[in-house]
Amino acid sequence: MVGRPEALRARPDLAGVWSAADAVFPVRITRSWWDRMDPSDPADPLAKQVMPDPQELVAAPGDLMDPVGEVASAPVPWVVSKHPDRALLLVTKRCHLYCRYCFRRTHQPGEALDPTDAELDRAIAWLDHAGVQEVILSGGDPLALSDDALETVIGRVRALPSVRWIRVHTRAPVTAPDRVTDRLCGILRDHGPAWVVVHANHPRELSSDVDEALARLVDAGLPVLNQAVLLRGVNDDPATLAALFELLVERRVRPYYLHHPDAVAGNAHLRVGMDEGLALVRAVTARVSGLAVPRYVVDPPDGEGKVDVARWVSDGGRGGG
Repeated sequence: MVGRPEALRARPDLAGVWSAADAVFPVRITRSWWDRMDPSDPADPLAKQVMPDPQELVAAPGDLMDPVGEVASAPVPWVVSKHPDRALLLVTKRCHLYCRYCFRRTHQPGEALDPTDAELDRAIAWLDHAGVQEVILSGGDPLALSDDALETVIGRVRALPSVRWIRVHTRAPVTAPDRVTDRLCGILRDHGPAWVVVHANHPRELSSDVDEALARLVDAGLPVLNQAVLLRGVNDDPATLAALFELLVERRVRPYYLHHPDAVAGNAHLRVGMDEGLALVRAVTARVSGLAVPRYVVDPPDGEGKVDVARWVSDGGRGGG
């Protein structure tokens, strides 16, 4: 982990904002990520994702405390249910690295970072009662848990009679690639079918250590998908998106979603308009293989779940930005 003194030596202009931003949403940067970015350049696309910015402390029009409608979709703590056949199990609020655009950045300081044993029991009991066939482990980042803790949770979930497969949503293979160990791959393989959904937004995130982590997952027989977020100043041009998607396919990772940025308080400076996003996706679709084209989706605040942006716009947006 990169310490604050080292970070501020690269960006002394952030000395006044670092503590204020960290008090709202943690500022944490892994060494692997730091080595890929130019921390002294405010316009660096990797730095923009992780370095605090004065703009994230300024309220903006359209800011929402619950931009994807998770509060109303939580039948019990640590579970999000928007569909009858599947549900999210939030196993932690901890991450190796905290993306400044995160739609869950509104968690309040002092909140519990992990479920208690009783809360986890209640969450798994709800999944059992609901009869879901797919459980998506999310957070935070599930790989912030130790292998032992993760194996215990996965084992309990896969033991539910209705659960046919699990999905693990994690940014760790990209932000902390040394977390992807042979033992981790074995746990996922042995408790499968298991799908892994990673999160990369820019071609430069795919460093050699990330390549090794992704290959380790794929070579273990685990299907790996990627979800990206469309971000101002990071990947809001066709060449960058096309390069990202093609590099992922080359690494046997299927581009799955391109998310329209969620309107959470603090990320307004990174948001892209929907018309602009649609134009970008059209340009990318015209130049890459169909294997390299993800769904461009918005996760609206009414909690209905992901909707294709083209449909959202054609239906009048119902508040879409």
